[in-house]
Amino acid sequence: MITVSNLGVQFGKRVLFQDVNLKFTEGNCYGIIGANGAGKSTFMKTLYGAQDPTRGSVSIGKGERLSVLKQDHHEFDECTVLDTVMMGHDELWAIKKEQEELYAKEDFNEKDGIRISELTERFEDLDGWNAESDAANLLSGLHISEDLHYSTMSNLSGKQKVRVLLAQALFGKPDNLLLDEPTNDLDQETISWLEDYLANFDRTVLVISHDRHFLDSICTQIVDIDFQKISLFSGNYSFWYQSSQLASRQQAQQNKKAEEKIKELKEFIARFSANAAKSKQTTSRKKMLEKLNVEEIQPSSRKYPGIIFTPERQAGNNILEVEGLTKTIDGDVVFKNVEFNMQKDDKIVFISRDPRAMTALFEILNENDTDYEGEFKWGVTITTAYLPLEHGEFFENDLNLVDWLGQYSHDTSEAFIRGYLGKMLFSGEEIFKQSSVLSGGEKMRCMMSKMMLSDANCLILDSPTNHLDLESIQALNNSLIKFPGNILMSSHDHEVIHTVCNRVIELTPNGIIDRHMPYDEYINSEQIKELREKLYAK
Repeated sequence: MITVSNLGVQFGKRVLFQDVNLKFTEGNCYGIIGANGAGKSTFMKTLYGAQDPTRGSVSIGKGERLSVLKQDHHEFDECTVLDTVMMGHDELWAIKKEQEELYAKEDFNEKDGIRISELTERFEDLDGWNAESDAANLLSGLHISEDLHYSTMSNLSGKQKVRVLLAQALFGKPDNLLLDEPTNDLDQETISWLEDYLANFDRTVLVISHDRHFLDSICTQIVDIDFQKISLFSGNYSFWYQSSQLASRQQAQQNKKAEEKIKELKEFIARFSANAAKSKQTTSRKKMLEKLNVEEIQPSSRKYPGIIFTPERQAGNNILEVEGLTKTIDGDVVFKNVEFNMQKDDKIVFISRDPRAMTALFEILNENDTDYEGEFKWGVTITTAYLPLEHGEFFENDLNLVDWLGQYSHDTSEAFIRGYLGKMLFSGEEIFKQSSVLSGGEKMRCMMSKMMLSDANCLILDSPTNHLDLESIQALNNSLIKFPGNILMSSHDHEVIHTVCNRVIELTPNGIIDRHMPYDEYINSEQIKELREKLYAK
């Protein structure tokens, strides 16, 4: 259990949050949300002592252990993978090292023997004899193969290090577990494993994530940082989002009678609870939704960008024909013999175990890469708008945002451009910022504006949620669902894929898997899992 008492953090005159009094209890998973800059990471750092509060205190239960997902990928470069995981349990690791030092002494004496006896007793209490096998099981679940367990961390790739550090945080089943963006750089199989692990984790968990499906799968309560306060809401992220939107609409309808508002809110809770009861999510299993009440539902101060894609013309019957596309990068075949015809209602997600595959395909389809085998043909009525994975080159200039966006507009008047920038939450003097100094999220919103101006009827999106906050991701998701044209995309966002796409094409070195089916059905199909293993086999 973690207890927060009268907590406040401010930097100079800027108050992030104040007067926070909360208890985070065993058996619950808390999703920490808030707009960019609201103080999510600062709050978490305050909980584990990396950030001193301006006022108030944080305490954990007596004798309890707290574990944090480390962010420094080079901290353990000289250690073996297995040792790095076991270092996640400070006391157990200290005992293990002291035992090794005592046994290595040439002048081992009676006092050392007594100390060894004491250490061994505590080592057994901590289930130390199973430490290595437990660490190995965690690594295997996170797809770190056994042949790497005794390798040094410096030999691992960045993505492999992320998994090892996650295993370190989970090791020894800590009483309190703090995870800041744990799904970053994880593939879908590993994320699913982590979802199942945390769903059955009966201790206290606090997590920051931009992955809405992940939050929905594991969270029993939402910790919302807003209005310089931190509030606790029962339910998962989807319930919080939908209820806050409903409360905002009700707030806008000032003349609506109080009893009508209460009735509408109660009906909403009943509908959401019924839907959750049919799922396997943690929220339903622990029946947290039964505790929801009308008073918990409050509007949010969040601002959502106005992402709206409107095709200038309707697509004809011929969209895209692809025949025999094969691409090799640095001697590796990333996809082979890709063949498909895109239909009028298709919104396709492309997936692969090799992340280079989707980018390579999109670069070919946008005629930015000519080094490939096979051919493709776009229909004569098709206009495309492309969001590349790497778009830094678009911002290598000193143009302000008005002039930058004006490069891609038929109407270059400031009033017209201001309108589009305003939809992307750039207001006041912000529109005169130089494009070269924008943050990753701001650049992505500018790229969205550029795409909106094209009025294309086919969108090609390479990881469109990268760098975006939850509000922008939600707005983009809603827009793609409503988009009347075609979509080709890759994404790490489970919720975007599942709610937008009706077709899955998996690119492998030995062919493709092409299915018209929901994403969840695809990734859970045993038949497809067997086929996938055959196609990735060397």
